[in-house]
Amino acid sequence: MWEDLFGRIDPPDTMVLVAAGIALAIVALSMTWRLSRHVITIVHEAGHALVAVLAGRRLASIRLHSDTSGLTVTKGKPYGPGMVLTGFAGYVAPSLLGLGFAALLGAERVTALLVACVVLLLGVLVMVRNIYGVFSVLVTGAVLVGVAWWAKGEVQAAFAHVITWFLLLGGVRSVAELQGKRRRGRARDSDADQLAEITGAPGLFWVGSFMLIDLGCLVLATAWLLA
Repeated sequence: MWEDLFGRIDPPDTMVLVAAGIALAIVALSMTWRLSRHVITIVHEAGHALVAVLAGRRLASIRLHSDTSGLTVTKGKPYGPGMVLTGFAGYVAPSLLGLGFAALLGAERVTALLVACVVLLLGVLVMVRNIYGVFSVLVTGAVLVGVAWWAKGEVQAAFAHVITWFLLLGGVRSVAELQGKRRRGRARDSDADQLAEITGAPGLFWVGSFMLIDLGCLVLATAWLLA
């Protein structure tokens, strides 16, 4: 069992490029993006939750909605470094997770990556407080468990690469969408605007910071995956 979970799987080079193309299509096409965007939301809210706990705040709940929005409620001071770090974590979480997954794939630890996904989902599930959120996490987890446990090594490797590219590309698109909504006046309570209220730095500064980190993760992960 240990070998099944943490053994090495060496995928062919062409698989990496094909997986990148599949993930790009999922992110670029509106129909597939609307459905897959829920995964980005799960990771986004998990990022808020994890950093909040690490910063000493008390995690109260996570809610995931059918329109792909989410809300993580924490308790503590409504200002200060802990609140800033918590607010900043959401939009960079998918790309940072994708970068971590790229490192695992570089070490050929494919199934370990899938197991890490399941562990992350279990952590989110414990704190989800609405029915749709529970459903969304359970469906995502069921797919991951099925692939990790029953799929052949080649299928696992392809699936893991698609997940990694999807997180990296989806993280960038989610930030671009954020700025588009802000430009149209439809995101006045966004993470960037809440950070602006707390720190005094303009919301555009925070959006730019999100994008800079996400693009940096994409570039670095691409170098690792294509090496």
